Amino acid sequence: MATSYVPRSGLESIRLSIPTTALWLGGTTVLALLALYFIGIDQGAVSIFGDDMHVHEFVHDARHFLGYPCH
Repeated sequence: MATSYVPRSGLESIRLSIPTTALWLGGTTVLALLALYFIGIDQGAVSIFGDDMHVHEFVHDARHFLGYPCH
């Protein structure tokens, strides 16, 4: 007698409500915009955090890797 085998991964599917999904989407958007600002826009001299070059120097190589000019 043949029986059909259905493989199970052991993981349950996650059911998200609309407010939970909106919260995750909003949080992800905010983090992405912060990353874009610090890597792509913040120049140190025109930083919204004052005349400080620490953030610029920290992400300097990432700026060049992603093609942002900074010199």
